[in-house]
Amino acid sequence: MKSREIVVHRVLLGRGAEPPATPPRLLDPTRRPEGDGRGPVGGVASGVVAVPESGATPVAPFVGDLGQGPELDYVAVEEPLEIRVEGIPAAITMRTPGDDLDLAAGFLYTEGVVDGPDDLRALAMVGENTVDVRLAEGVPAARARSADRALYATSSCGICGKASIDRLRTRFDGVVGWMPEPTVLAGLSDALRAGQGAFRSTGGLHGAALFDASGTLFDLREDVGRHNAVDKVLGARLRADTLDFSGMGLLVSSRAGFEIVQKALVARVPLVVTLGAPTSLAVDVARAAGMTLIGWLRPERWTVYSG
Repeated sequence: MKSREIVVHRVLLGRGAEPPATPPRLLDPTRRPEGDGRGPVGGVASGVVAVPESGATPVAPFVGDLGQGPELDYVAVEEPLEIRVEGIPAAITMRTPGDDLDLAAGFLYTEGVVDGPDDLRALAMVGENTVDVRLAEGVPAARARSADRALYATSSCGICGKASIDRLRTRFDGVVGWMPEPTVLAGLSDALRAGQGAFRSTGGLHGAALFDASGTLFDLREDVGRHNAVDKVLGARLRADTLDFSGMGLLVSSRAGFEIVQKALVARVPLVVTLGAPTSLAVDVARAAGMTLIGWLRPERWTVYSG
């Protein structure tokens, strides 16, 4: 379940009409489902703007079907997932349900608890929002204990900090970045959007996928958290024992924060491409590691920050 229906009141902003005496309350600021035939009015997208309080002067007069009453809309589902290791709670992350075993595997992989598929003995859903992971006997005790941290990750920021940065500096020698052909880069954003069915319905989910030199996408995953989407992609590869990312890149619909570059570097992905901008720390880590980092991806332009 990646979306659910709720009742909302539409509010459209535009020019050429006076606002009603009592503006309707916007119950949920989400986008309407694709395909209902009504686009932005007056250059402002519907359903994503704040309603002025009574007596306030609106930026532009209200127009549109303000008296039609409530209707159904779709919002992205966000629920907590508890990840346990050997029955002990290790982390709680706010995520969109779906591909939860991939998410748990990817999270433990990018957090350094497991190094590869051989470290995982079993994964299972033991509740609607709980995954329990059993480690192989050969996993060092120190790494197994590193999961016992009762970590909490929101859907917006993930988990990172000094320990994550220090682990990157001491554990990895770097990667060999590569640069796709311009024609490949020009088509990536449209290919990602075309594969994001839940985003088209809700407007509230990030997407992540791997791609090769031809621009073909693999293992596309969606989640309310950009870091969760990346963990789902990498976790799927971990569980399939296909962790060779040479000649591949990671495409993410969000900005390139440190946690995205960190996860890619743990998996030794040599190229990260994002639709948003990078942060300074993400750029520093990518340059130090030899990773190619591209941001602000659009069909007609992009910015190379490293590589």
